[in-house]
Amino acid sequence: MSLGRRIWNGVAVPLGQWTAARPKRQIELACVLFVMGNAGLDFWLGTTITIASAYVVPVSVAAWFVGANFSAAIAVFATSVWIASNIATGNSSSEFLAWGVNGFIRLVSYFFLIFVLVRLNRLQKSSEARAEERAVALAHETAERRRLAHDMLEISEREQRRIGQDLHDGLCQHLTGTALAGHALAEKLASGNELQAGSARKIVDLVEEAIALARGMAKGLHPVELEADGLMQALEEFADTTSQMFGVACQFECQVPVLVRLPAAATHLYRIAQEGVGNAIKHGRATKITILLEEGEDAVRLAVLDNGSGFPTSTARGGMGLRIMADRAKMIGGRFSVGRHHPQGAVIDCLVPRASLLPSEPHVRPGPKGANLSG
Repeated sequence: MSLGRRIWNGVAVPLGQWTAARPKRQIELACVLFVMGNAGLDFWLGTTITIASAYVVPVSVAAWFVGANFSAAIAVFATSVWIASNIATGNSSSEFLAWGVNGFIRLVSYFFLIFVLVRLNRLQKSSEARAEERAVALAHETAERRRLAHDMLEISEREQRRIGQDLHDGLCQHLTGTALAGHALAEKLASGNELQAGSARKIVDLVEEAIALARGMAKGLHPVELEADGLMQALEEFADTTSQMFGVACQFECQVPVLVRLPAAATHLYRIAQEGVGNAIKHGRATKITILLEEGEDAVRLAVLDNGSGFPTSTARGGMGLRIMADRAKMIGGRFSVGRHHPQGAVIDCLVPRASLLPSEPHVRPGPKGANLSG
């Protein structure tokens, strides 16, 4: 460490900390006492040793922490006592003119120092004020972006629920009526034309398959019921559906019931699991996937583990699905992370404080005490 840095750390930093924590009256008194003490020391040392440069300290402190007017007064006072102490040491009257000229030069130097320090102080305060304003504006902008992202996800969830409800109440009911009509037609044709009756029954089978597909789509768009155990039931059904549709071993594990009484939080957790399983199949080519839901003392953990090849580097760093999952976790006060699952695969982890999963309304009806869990 250089000598200048040692002097700064040993003198300037403690002095700045002391002055910043004191009112102006105390700083003014300290400056006056410093000048008087320095003058006394200067008189005691005589003409052999001079400490005239020490008068810069109170002038600088006054200029930076008090203001231009008081620092100018301190400069005049310091110059006066410096001349007086030198005259008092025994200098002849013939040197008075020289001391006066030296004092005038010193005073001009002090005034220049005061001008520079006052301008620097104002510039620093202005810069700090602008930085604070920009920080506040940035905080507002960040909060606004988070609110917009939250609103967009909420709107998306609301639209998905509406479409799912329309599928269930509209299309599924219409297809059910069509299937019943086709079944009645097949029974009428059975006695006269068996070939046509078989064709009618085949049409009925196709319509029933369409009903099952439409109900599955409706369930996927609106998966989580309002009951507290709705998340567990939805994840269990999702694991079974994934196994049937994609031919992978997808299982849901939940050792003890985890009740989530906040429907919005349950929906976000379900979507995180849904996206995680989709990533494991699409990017990791996994053949075995485990959806884990467990509750600790003060947090609920949702994890998706697979035996695939993991995430590609580009996807792990900036994939849209991972960003959406992270945003969903933040909306419910959770922490989201992606890592490696040993010995092979990836793990998506979401840890949510228990308090974030509780509704603010005390009258919300709790769910059942247990659940039929697989795994």
